Amino acid sequence: MMFGALSFAQTQDIPPPKNPDTGPQINTDVGASPNLNPAPKPEDTPAATLKVNVDVVNLLFNTKDKGGKLVPDLKKEDFLVTEDGKPQTIKFFQADSNLPLTLGILLDTSYSQERVLPTEKEVGAEFLQQILRKQDEAFLISFDVNVDLLQDYTNSGRDIRAGMDAAKINGGGVVGGIPGVGEGPVPISHPKGTLLYDAVYLAAHDKLRSEVGRKALILLTDGEDVGSQLKLQDALEAAQKSDTIIYVLLISDRGFLSSGSGEGLMRKLADSTGGRVIDVGSNQEKLKKAFDQISEELRSQYSIGYTPTNDKHDGSFRHVEIKSKEGYKIQARKGYYAASGS
Repeated sequence: MMFGALSFAQTQDIPPPKNPDTGPQINTDVGASPNLNPAPKPEDTPAATLKVNVDVVNLLFNTKDKGGKLVPDLKKEDFLVTEDGKPQTIKFFQADSNLPLTLGILLDTSYSQERVLPTEKEVGAEFLQQILRKQDEAFLISFDVNVDLLQDYTNSGRDIRAGMDAAKINGGGVVGGIPGVGEGPVPISHPKGTLLYDAVYLAAHDKLRSEVGRKALILLTDGEDVGSQLKLQDALEAAQKSDTIIYVLLISDRGFLSSGSGEGLMRKLADSTGGRVIDVGSNQEKLKKAFDQISEELRSQYSIGYTPTNDKHDGSFRHVEIKSKEGYKIQARKGYYAASGS
């Protein structure tokens, strides 16, 4: 069974491939039985989302000093905002956002992650159990030669643990696959396929796009994509249009050969959405520390809202920059897609 709502037929802003049947989908026949009808979340406030709503653009961001420490207790007057280089008037401002949080954890379960996957599962489950409050939810996806929904929206520690336990390298067995992904119809012991870009696109577009509040994806991967039908830019656009922050935890078995190109691409994905890349190698303590840093950042966000001087609803990408008058470093998304239509 495939999750029908995750097909390309639902895509509006990103052009689908010529044959929708060949588009990437999330397989839900894995692990725990997902809840496909999660309870609705509380309605958002005027500053609740990152996307442009008829008149207001809202942005979530962190502010850090030169040592990388978060700077609390700043006020609206401490910031300047420009859109496509033009100054904007800040209308809404809120510190320490308490909006509902929706998290997606994306686990790379390709063969290169075999030795580090147990650590990812253990530390990742602990992180979710600690960070999720009553109004928050999380889902879990694994990606290798397939993209699998291991656990749909939940804030249950038991469900999260069960979903993590269901994660297996390449699905847990010898896998054949699509030519170019699993190297053809003949089963092989270590099929090549890491559908990273497809997984990010599906998580952002099909899972997070309709959610409100704060949204983030955390990728545990070595950053290498093999066989995705979509490109990095498709994944990035889906994240931007769903107002999703992306964090990438670079984790891998150091003994496994890598092309070395993944880190730069992952930095583009993270930096453009207001997240960041943290290299943890194969070190469990570094992974725990990285999750702690992400938790602190997600709980210490400022929210700014403004009415853009460009009021055209033309669907174009608008470059946004937030500056601190005190020279603090701002960790924020690089822009947004304007609404389409009249």
